[in-house]
Amino acid sequence: MTSAAPSSAALPDRLCPRDGTRVPLADPAWCCPACAGPLDLDFHPVPGPPAGPATSLWRYADILPPAAPGISLGEGGSPLVPLTERVSAKLDFLMPTLSFKDRGAVLLVGLAQRLGAREVLADSSGNAGTSVAAYCARAGLRCTVYVPESTSPKKTEQIAAHGARVVRVPGDREATARAARAAADKPGVFYASHVFHPYFTQGTKTYAHELWDQLGGRLPEALVVPVGNGTLLLGAALAVEELYGAGLIPHRPALHAVQAEAVSPLARAWREGLDDLGGDTPAAPTLAEGIAIPRPPRARQILAAVRATGGAFHTVPESAIAPAQADLAKRGLYVEATGVACWAAVREGALGDTEAVVPLCGAGLKTGMAPAGTTGP
Repeated sequence: MTSAAPSSAALPDRLCPRDGTRVPLADPAWCCPACAGPLDLDFHPVPGPPAGPATSLWRYADILPPAAPGISLGEGGSPLVPLTERVSAKLDFLMPTLSFKDRGAVLLVGLAQRLGAREVLADSSGNAGTSVAAYCARAGLRCTVYVPESTSPKKTEQIAAHGARVVRVPGDREATARAARAAADKPGVFYASHVFHPYFTQGTKTYAHELWDQLGGRLPEALVVPVGNGTLLLGAALAVEELYGAGLIPHRPALHAVQAEAVSPLARAWREGLDDLGGDTPAAPTLAEGIAIPRPPRARQILAAVRATGGAFHTVPESAIAPAQADLAKRGLYVEATGVACWAAVREGALGDTEAVVPLCGAGLKTGMAPAGTTGP
């Protein structure tokens, strides 16, 4: 299942979006050595007609950076189904590990394999860690995943089932990230950060490329995306720029970001007209655990991406999450609480009559149904 890693000479560099620092992809540094911020990939493909089966992420291999398709679990090609006359849902909870994170994890773990990593380390609120653990199992790589102690037991069980070591960290998601980063600099360790490493976003961009494909060479008026660390939104923004730059869409669809009202630092910065986060946002209990991120490292990029497309930020109160989850279940779609955030916003009229697509990002099996009337863990 594993093969000899090819030379890293053909791999693109990483580039700091803030100060221009260039870091070779094979360099073990996981952040910018100058500002400690996340890095982007100096990779600018021009999309053309996709090739290969429509049910595979690898249909878009020509616009993906070098990876290892041999560790594929069949990710990609999630269905698009209507919810109303103007709103459709893309069922990314039907991915191999039951969340959209497989789009990025398959590229990230494939890169770790190419670079000859001895161990992969990740931090996650659950779904990204599960996905990295699964692809590490497929690639034959040792894996350790740091999670907050409050992470759903069903998610930690899934991570461990793939053979990864689970490290539960007291405190919130930020404390978990700090603990993981402290362990990320050991020799031979590849830090598979779905936030800091740009390979992950290169994978999530296939979400919007698939939509363009499924809609017959166009995108809807609005892409509505749940945002914690922003990996799906930034991937969608990357795809939009690629499609627009290649002349394959006449204009950019508006990106609408949804946060849980309980933890909404980006929405607050947006309302205040800021280019970055403005002060600390305390961690608060929320059913949408997967987007409860008080200080997303790519905040500046997320805010800029939404503004560039004429989109907006929306917040969902806790009282709206359980009803939205139950509503989707009655429509035959069993989705975890975080994954219903966008539908919760749209069904309350946040976008009016705008044509939109919402992602259903994680399966209900990961958390179960939130009892009616609940307002947080």
